[in-house]
Amino acid sequence: MKSFFSALCLFFLATSQAQDITGERIRKMGDKKSSVYLERGIFHNGGAKHKATLKAVRHSFNAKEGVERVVFDFNEAQVPSIYGYVGGPQKKITLDFFDTELLKTVGAFGNSHFVEGINFFPIDSLSVELQLKGKVVVDVFTLSNPGRFILDIKGL
Repeated sequence: MKSFFSALCLFFLATSQAQDITGERIRKMGDKKSSVYLERGIFHNGGAKHKATLKAVRHSFNAKEGVERVVFDFNEAQVPSIYGYVGGPQKKITLDFFDTELLKTVGAFGNSHFVEGINFFPIDSLSVELQLKGKVVVDVFTLSNPGRFILDIKGL
């Protein structure tokens, strides 16, 4: 009975912390930089599903523009199907790369201006969570040959 009560409490705690994203703006990403920064909302590339492998995550900071670029590099010429969410009370960006595997040696990310940490969840697809140091806006786009997903991050 005690374990049932504990499980019930965990269920209600988890559901009370869940985000309601039904009213969020949905944006389709392009294959070039738009300079349209998103403070919150859902984005996707509408790409066809195909297998991919994430081989690296890298970043650089442009102090003149105040923008940090985070790049997800794939082994394939095209990026996989991508869905993401930015915003909410938690300072994070959530990404789903469908039909994507994670190389065992993605490498160290290093010190970032806006990103506190990155968590990878390779289950059926690859989910990635970027914890942020503060409130930000992002521009998202993809490039091909090789496939890259880019987040340009600016602080608020």
